[in-house]
Amino acid sequence: GVYNYSVYSGKPSFAGSPVGLGGATSPGAMALLKEQGYATVINLRLAAEDGAEIEASREAASAAGLNYVHLPFNPKEPDPELLAQFLASTRDVEGQPDYIHCGSATRAAMLWMYGRSTVDKVDPAELYGEARLIAEKPEAAIEYFTTRLASAD
Repeated sequence: GVYNYSVYSGKPSFAGSPVGLGGATSPGAMALLKEQGYATVINLRLAAEDGAEIEASREAASAAGLNYVHLPFNPKEPDPELLAQFLASTRDVEGQPDYIHCGSATRAAMLWMYGRSTVDKVDPAELYGEARLIAEKPEAAIEYFTTRLASAD
């Protein structure tokens, strides 16, 4: 029920440690995420995406005892408030650890790089390496970060 799953378990990051990152995640995976120790699911998918199942995922997360945050991230038309909302969601210590996902983990990697850059002050070369481990389309995530997000802080 989880596509393209990875875990960051290095030194504590802006989002705590560990942090799960993934692509499409079915409502049926929420109980497993809880068993894996996650406290919050941050869903970056748009409601109109095929298979997004936002409300079913929210209900399944609630039934599993997970916090559920929906931050629809459209890289083509980003909500100007989304970056601040993302950082606030990930920095809620009581809601950690987080599992952050979208359709392919590419948008998750984009926002991961943003948080690691702005809060953790991580060197871009390290960020790009992390994106290559997280995203299905790492070069797209890296390009978006360098052209749109690196200067957003």
